[in-house]
Amino acid sequence: MYKSILLPIDLSEIERGRAMIDVAQKLAGKDTRIRLLNVTADVPAFVAAQVPGEVIKTAMSTARQTLDGLVGAAGIKADAEVRSGKPGPTILTSADECGADLIIIGSHKPGMQDYFLGSTAARVVRHAQCSVLVMR
Repeated sequence: MYKSILLPIDLSEIERGRAMIDVAQKLAGKDTRIRLLNVTADVPAFVAAQVPGEVIKTAMSTARQTLDGLVGAAGIKADAEVRSGKPGPTILTSADECGADLIIIGSHKPGMQDYFLGSTAARVVRHAQCSVLVMR
């Protein structure tokens, strides 16, 4: 069994997030810590200067409420966190901070841009210091 499982959740794919939580529950022991993470992209400074600060705070708060709703609906004990930054590095940093020994991450059918830049899931798989389960 795993001691700490990190679930980076893309809020545009809630159903995949629910499936990831189900898998985490099956792999978790009674003392396993589960952390849900949503990473919002950094807003460039020139855009942030034009957007009222409350808009960004509201978006972060809404994301947190959505994660809390997923945790409540699943009936599990889990931490939920929302961070801003580049998804790949932010997920890896969070995994290191919480001592994750498993990351369960969703993947999508790659588009043309993924062949040139690499998807978030591919970056996490390449650089994670723990096991990674990729769900399609």
